[in-house]
Amino acid sequence: MTVSNIEPNLQNNSISALQTNGHYLTIFLTILLLCSAVLHAQDIPPKNEANLPKTTPEDTLKVNLKPVLEEANELVQDTVKTDSIKPPKETLTNIVDYYGEDYVLLNRKENKVYMYNNAYIIYGDMRIDAGLIILDYNKNEVYAKGIDSAGVYSQRPVFVQATNKVEPDSIRYNFDSEKALVFNSRTDQNGFRVISEVTKKVNDSVVYLRNVKFTTSKNIDDPEYYFYTRKAKFVPKKKIVTGLTNMFIADVPTPVGLPFAYFPLTEDRTSGFIIPSFGDNNSRGFFLQNGGYYFAISEYLDFSLLGDYYTNGSYALRGETSYSLRYKFRGNVSARFEKLIDEERGFPGFGERSIYNIRWSHSQDPKSSPNSRFSASVNIGSSKYFSESINQTNNASALVNTLSSSVSYSKTFEGEPQVNLSLAATHSQNTKTQAISMSLPNLNVNVSRIYPFAPKDGTKKGIIENINFQYDVTAENRIQTTDSLFFKPEMFNSAQIGAQHNIPLTTNFKIFKYLSASAGTNYRETWVLKSTRKRFDETINNGLGGVVQDTVAGFESYRTYNFSTSLGTTLYGLFNFGNDKKIQAIRHVVRPSIGYNINPAFDRYYDEFIIPQTADEAAQVVEYSRFENTLYGAPSKIYSSSIGMSLSNTFEAKMRDRDTTAVEPKKVTLLNNLNFSTAYNLAGDSLQWSPLQFTGSIPIIPKLDFNFSGSLDPYALDNNNNKIDVFNINNGGSLFRLTNANVSINYSFSSKDFDGSGKKDLDRIDNETFRNGGRPDDLFGEATDIYDGQIYNEDDDDQELDKTNVEWYNYTIPWDMRLAYTITYGNSQRQNEISSQSLMVSTNMELAPRWTVGVSSGYDFKNKGVTLTQFRFQRDLESWQMSFNWTPIGSINTAWYFFIGIKSSVLSDIKYDKRRESDKRL
Repeated sequence: MTVSNIEPNLQNNSISALQTNGHYLTIFLTILLLCSAVLHAQDIPPKNEANLPKTTPEDTLKVNLKPVLEEANELVQDTVKTDSIKPPKETLTNIVDYYGEDYVLLNRKENKVYMYNNAYIIYGDMRIDAGLIILDYNKNEVYAKGIDSAGVYSQRPVFVQATNKVEPDSIRYNFDSEKALVFNSRTDQNGFRVISEVTKKVNDSVVYLRNVKFTTSKNIDDPEYYFYTRKAKFVPKKKIVTGLTNMFIADVPTPVGLPFAYFPLTEDRTSGFIIPSFGDNNSRGFFLQNGGYYFAISEYLDFSLLGDYYTNGSYALRGETSYSLRYKFRGNVSARFEKLIDEERGFPGFGERSIYNIRWSHSQDPKSSPNSRFSASVNIGSSKYFSESINQTNNASALVNTLSSSVSYSKTFEGEPQVNLSLAATHSQNTKTQAISMSLPNLNVNVSRIYPFAPKDGTKKGIIENINFQYDVTAENRIQTTDSLFFKPEMFNSAQIGAQHNIPLTTNFKIFKYLSASAGTNYRETWVLKSTRKRFDETINNGLGGVVQDTVAGFESYRTYNFSTSLGTTLYGLFNFGNDKKIQAIRHVVRPSIGYNINPAFDRYYDEFIIPQTADEAAQVVEYSRFENTLYGAPSKIYSSSIGMSLSNTFEAKMRDRDTTAVEPKKVTLLNNLNFSTAYNLAGDSLQWSPLQFTGSIPIIPKLDFNFSGSLDPYALDNNNNKIDVFNINNGGSLFRLTNANVSINYSFSSKDFDGSGKKDLDRIDNETFRNGGRPDDLFGEATDIYDGQIYNEDDDDQELDKTNVEWYNYTIPWDMRLAYTITYGNSQRQNEISSQSLMVSTNMELAPRWTVGVSSGYDFKNKGVTLTQFRFQRDLESWQMSFNWTPIGSINTAWYFFIGIKSSVLSDIKYDKRRESDKRL
């Protein structure tokens, strides 16, 4: 029967007879009651007669459902509370809720309900939205399809059950068996997009597919690639198992095929094998690289073990783990070892060496423990790891000369005074000299400032009330070793242990209201557990004798102290030119200061021994300190008394703003921190004036850093270019000699600085090179790990472009550029030369929305040659990515690396990469 006058509040229907206390007979009883309540008959033709059964005027009725449904509810209620006969199993155990925007047709002969236009039906956790939905009570089935109007198929069905969503052309679903038959379905499963011609849903855990396409492409209607199979079994959120599978690119079949395929679809991390890549190397033969196993230990911890193998015997192992506890801490650990063999044994080019690298990064959420903190940043390894590793192409890291590490724990004990404790282990390694310095561990405890004479209320005034002192102690175990002895017992032979106690006593006060004065003294006590003794032994060197140095174990200490005072002020100069001028005013800020420092001579900590007279030389008295080779060195035996002077200048201008609507003038810094400093030694007999040091920076334009520094010496040189105690101006020269100077210019800008579209951060702070101690930008090239190759992140929706909206040509090409120029001048001994001069440049251009090219290079004007040069080509192929890095010039031999692969992490093993290694032996 056709319903044409349903009241608005009944447009969303719910048949009460389908509730939990109803059964199959109740459904038919409800239908009969509805039919018996017919008031008028009216034939309403459907909008699409092809989709509906033929009806007669006797079959179509015009009814008002509201009173009928109320009466049906009363009649179907079971008045018998106890029944000895076991009721039959209920057909429907949930409410069936359905809706049709244009009409809802109930056909009494066929026992079907038709819903048309923006229709839906809800049963339990199942919902179907479609243009046309037919509910068959005889079979307890629902059939849904779209609307075909003028050749346009619209309102396709959308089937949702729990978290599964399918968008087919049509669907049949049975309420009893909960089985479904779906035609031309489209579904998304954990990053996989599945297109199936016919899908048979057996139950919640098993689905069979026929003529299936699998892809990760965003455009599911026209994917740029897909895997095709005729038959497949699909277990939601777990796996897809297929038969013969072939890869298609742009609907063209490729030779890439498998007799069967397995696609994991888990939402959580799961353990599994990592497929290695393969290739060949001229000096090491064929290889399998970066294959291994991934262990998903828990949601807080994972671990991956990877390895490489070359047919000439070279191999590499790498273990990596990441851990995280929300609101507490997070970190990662990486350990890498490589055994490198060049050529074959017996050949002239044969070589064998081992390199390693260990990295650990740990950070703590500051809110988890405000009074204590633990952090770690470790980068330890072979000095030649980054230049010789076969598992990465990182030119910039190979140029870094220092590896450093720090693991620290700090805790604050609240109170008055506050006590701060820190325990740390540090490491510094020079990759050129292979020298390693470690502090393992060092302890520092300091007590906050204490003002013994400060008033309980109000501010502190005067010398007495501002008197304060502190206390801190530093203890350290320092190890000096080399790369070859690292992790060997010999590295601990030269360990030095010591501690220093410091008690600074200071005060500050005002003089004549505008002068700020400070005075203080510092008491320091040093403890060591090893000291040195020297003597002359006549029995060594075949009776010629010599100096013998002995290391004596035992507690030794010495105490030192000094005194210092300073006086400073701030002066302001303002030069007004008028509000009608372009430069309305210039302000000059001057901060002069003068200080005095005195250090007594602590010669009581020095001893003497005598070298006897020989036929060629007279007897000598040699003075030494037993603290010479200790952790903190020996105290000074030279009395010093000096006056230090400094002058800081800042120039600012007030200029008329070009914006005529601006109310206030614009402030511009002309010269920032032009500083001069020197000192005069009151205790010296000659060369009492120290060279005049100057530094400054000029902010010419935004993002341009112009920094300069230098040294001016007032003393002259003799004919042998040695400094003499004669002022240069008295020797026929100028007032000062420029002995050295340095100028550095750094400029970064981009196309966004000119089109007004915003500010772009050019520095990639969190990159591989920066973590290894290098620059945060790509001025010396970008780093690419061979085992990664990822450039674009497929999970970053902001970076993805809809294929239908892509502009394949850029009328305005986005670009960015970094420039770094430095020049150093030396003239300490009349050499008058440029000791170094170089220009570095790095630029990237986006030729198209998915095509980026970049280059990093430079020129050394001193050595007249091009510095390390890298070309980068990167292409975003929507579901794929491609990159090519080429280093034609550099400190290492020519190298290149090509990579193409699928962006999705699910299919990251489907890739191709090829490279030419640089000659690591150069």
